[in-house]
Amino acid sequence: MKRFLVSMAMGAVLALPVKAQLQEEKRDYVDLAYNFQKGQQFELKQESRSETYTTVDDVMQRVTRDFNNSISIQVDDVIPGHAYLIFKYKELKFNFNARNQNILVDAAVPNDKEPFQAALKSILDHPFTVDLASTGFINKITGLDELLDKASATFTNLKEDEQEAYKKLMKDQFGTNAFRSWLEQLLVIYPVRSIKTGTRWEENVPIRTGLVGNIDLYWNLQTWDAQTAKINGTGKVSTNKVETFTLEDGIEATAEIDGDIMTNYLIDRSTGLPSICAQNTEMNGTYTYKANKAKRIKKDIKVPVKIVTNASYKIKQMK
Repeated sequence: MKRFLVSMAMGAVLALPVKAQLQEEKRDYVDLAYNFQKGQQFELKQESRSETYTTVDDVMQRVTRDFNNSISIQVDDVIPGHAYLIFKYKELKFNFNARNQNILVDAAVPNDKEPFQAALKSILDHPFTVDLASTGFINKITGLDELLDKASATFTNLKEDEQEAYKKLMKDQFGTNAFRSWLEQLLVIYPVRSIKTGTRWEENVPIRTGLVGNIDLYWNLQTWDAQTAKINGTGKVSTNKVETFTLEDGIEATAEIDGDIMTNYLIDRSTGLPSICAQNTEMNGTYTYKANKAKRIKKDIKVPVKIVTNASYKIKQMK
């Protein structure tokens, strides 16, 4: 009996270091997810600049797009695994510069000479909803395209071809697919398992605007503490070289383009939202302009292209 009790005591002593080790290992892991409470409010500041360079007949052409936006976000409802977020544009500044077109708009500043101003003004303070999973996957965006349809009514006094050009620009820059495209790269899609420093995970999403293809997104947990987490993100962009899309000036084309995305996130662990996000994207390849008599393109031509985008985001909790 004494020998049995001694054996039990020795076993308990040996088990203590093992239990301590398991607890220590458990402390090395963290669960990351989006956690909201109904009624919470946030402010999102977005600044971005995109430059597209093409070379046609040895002449380089550049198209630039600059955004400077402020968006309010309110948590409308929370159910297990989902949050319904109401977005509203509060400030909207947009500068589009191409070969035959220059549009500089502040939605809050009247400009009778620029039809785009009235259209963007009609979007301000009007709600649309994002259904966000707790992992960060965007389930659905509702109400945004309807806002754009109403905004397009401001183009009715323009010539028909001008109306179509403005509607396309509006959809390409502010439509549901455009909005979802940058939101998917702003919001980290978290793994469902616990992770530790150095863990790498990935997700694949489609290119939702303009080009046709896919983006492979990769994230790496660098450091974390009780309040924040630092995450490094990278991405590989690849296009479908046989699918046709339409450029700003109505030219039909295919694209054989590859690119890289580099992103740094500072995550607020209480909500899962990035407090700060800085992102750089660079893509290189070739457009193939399709023969088009109306555009004076006699045969398919190869056009070298380079696209560079720099974006920064800040999210602040207001309530």
